[in-house]
Amino acid sequence: EVRLVESGGGLVQAGGSLRLSCAASGFKYDDYTIGWVRQAPGKEREGVACISSSHDRIYYGDSVKGRFTVSSDNAKNTVLLQMNSMKPDDTAVYYCNVYNDYTNYWGQGTQVTVSS
Repeated sequence: EVRLVESGGGLVQAGGSLRLSCAASGFKYDDYTIGWVRQAPGKEREGVACISSSHDRIYYGDSVKGRFTVSSDNAKNTVLLQMNSMKPDDTAVYYCNVYNDYTNYWGQGTQVTVSS
């Protein structure tokens, strides 16, 4: 069974920082992409950042470039999202997502709220 468990969400003031962590287990593929997708109330899901298992491909959504950093530790099966200079528009539920050509898994989500 594949499990993705997110942690690190919470409330932060604008300009502050948070770090999200996702612990993955049970995923049996060596080639995959893992990262973060967020969904704000009344809005569609938005890709935030992701990184390939080989670490040679990294993607950032336009709205977070220069502020967020994604990293992963294959040995620990974790992916981190360091969020700096946060804005109220970053308020959303953040989901961990791991996928490849054959499968796609989601975590349960963690709430991030940025106050102005």
